[in-house]
Amino acid sequence: MAKYITFGEIMLRLAPEGYLRFFQNSILEATFGGGEANVAVSLANFGLDTAFITRLPDNEIGQSAVNGLRYFGVDTSKIVRGGSRIGIYFMERGASQRPSRVIYDRAHSAVSEASADDFDWNVIMEGAQWFHFTGITPALGANVAEICLEACRTAKEKGLMVSCDLNFRKKLWTVAEAGRAMERLMPYVDVCIANEEDAEKVFGIKAPDTDITGGRLSWKGYSAVARQLADRFGFQTVAITLRESISANDNNWSAMLYQDGQFYRSQKYPIRIVDRVGGGDSFGAGLIYGLSCGMTPQASLDFAVAASCLKHSVEGDYNRVSVSEVKALMNGDGSGRVQR
Repeated sequence: MAKYITFGEIMLRLAPEGYLRFFQNSILEATFGGGEANVAVSLANFGLDTAFITRLPDNEIGQSAVNGLRYFGVDTSKIVRGGSRIGIYFMERGASQRPSRVIYDRAHSAVSEASADDFDWNVIMEGAQWFHFTGITPALGANVAEICLEACRTAKEKGLMVSCDLNFRKKLWTVAEAGRAMERLMPYVDVCIANEEDAEKVFGIKAPDTDITGGRLSWKGYSAVARQLADRFGFQTVAITLRESISANDNNWSAMLYQDGQFYRSQKYPIRIVDRVGGGDSFGAGLIYGLSCGMTPQASLDFAVAASCLKHSVEGDYNRVSVSEVKALMNGDGSGRVQR
C-alpha cells in the first residue's frame, strides 16, 4: 500500500490560451488539477509512494483524470467510481494589474455527493505513514466534511502524520462555515499549512502590521499567527507562505515555519509567474517531503519554498519538477542558465 495518502477533488481545468480572456477565441485548453491531487503528483515526482483518493464518474472524463495521475506514478487503485460528473473550473490567467480569475462549476460533482460508505479508511491507510487534505475538501459539503473527519480519526488511530493546508475558498463557503468545520478537524492535524490570509479567514487570527492587498507582510506578525495556531490546536509544525504581490506577473515568494518553539525563515524569491495555480500545493508537498525524509526544519522549509518557486514557472496545476531540480535552486543555482 502507498505510504502517502491525499484525499480531495480533482477537477477538469478549462483555460484560454496564454493571456487571452474567456472566449476571446473559441479555444479552451483542458487539463486536470486540484489541491490534494497536485500534492500527490508532486510527492510522486519526488519518488515517494503516493496514492490519491477521490470519487470520480465512471466515464471517459473521469478515466482521463485517472490516467493523468497514473502518468506521474500516483496510485489510483482506491479511487471510487460513481456519480455523474467531474467538477470543472475555468481559469483566466491575469497579467500586469489584471488579476487571474477562477469560475467554479463543481456543484453535484461525484466527490461532493460521496458518502462515508464509499471509503474504507482502514484499508486505504494500511501501512501508510502520512495523510494530507486541504480546507477545500470539507467545503464541498457537510457529507464530505464528515468523510474528512473519519479519515483523520483513522489516520491518528493508525499513527499517521496528518497535514492540512487551510486553503480557504470564499466561493465555496462562508467564514463562519469554514470556522465550524475546520475547528472539528484541527485536533487531528500535526502539520498546519496556511497562506497569508487563511488563519484570519478561518480562525480570526490576524497578523498585525500587515497589508495583504498592498503587498506589505510582517515577519513578526506571522510569527505571532503561527504561535497562536500551534497553541490553540497543538500543532507540531505550522508553516505559512508569504506572497508579496507586485502584480499578476511578479511576486516575491517566501515562507516561515514554527516548530518546537523555534521560528525559521526562508529566503525570498522574486518570481516572474507563468502559472500561479498550485503554488501553495507544491509548497505543501515540498514540506511533507522534507519533514518525512529526515531534513531539518530549516532545510524542509527551504526545500518547500524552492519547489513552489519552480512551480510558478510551470503551466498547469501540477508541479513537474524533480528533487534534484529543487535542490539545485535551494542550494543557490537560480540563474536560469541553460543546462547543457
